[in-house]
Amino acid sequence: MTDFPVVDTDEGVTRQVLADHPDLMVVAFTFNKEGAVGALHHHPHIQSTFVQTGRFRFTVDGVETEVGPGDSFVIPTNVTHGCICLEPGRLVDCFTPRRDDFL
Repeated sequence: MTDFPVVDTDEGVTRQVLADHPDLMVVAFTFNKEGAVGALHHHPHIQSTFVQTGRFRFTVDGVETEVGPGDSFVIPTNVTHGCICLEPGRLVDCFTPRRDDFL
């Protein structure tokens, strides 16, 4: 069970840390409505993303890909990425090292 709060990040998007250690962090992002945006950004962490539910159009390093339940992929360090929600759902992301800015 997690003791971390659910945090509003953008319109229609929430974030909750599920597990954390200095070397690794697991975070759930819930997109509550079609069209919700995970804005383009980059960070020094390696990120893996697992699509638990929903459909999303991801842009990673300028390349667009549509993903759905069961899909997963890795985003290397400092690569610009973001997504648009096509169907409400949940993404489970892992970051290494931990995203201290999420604590």
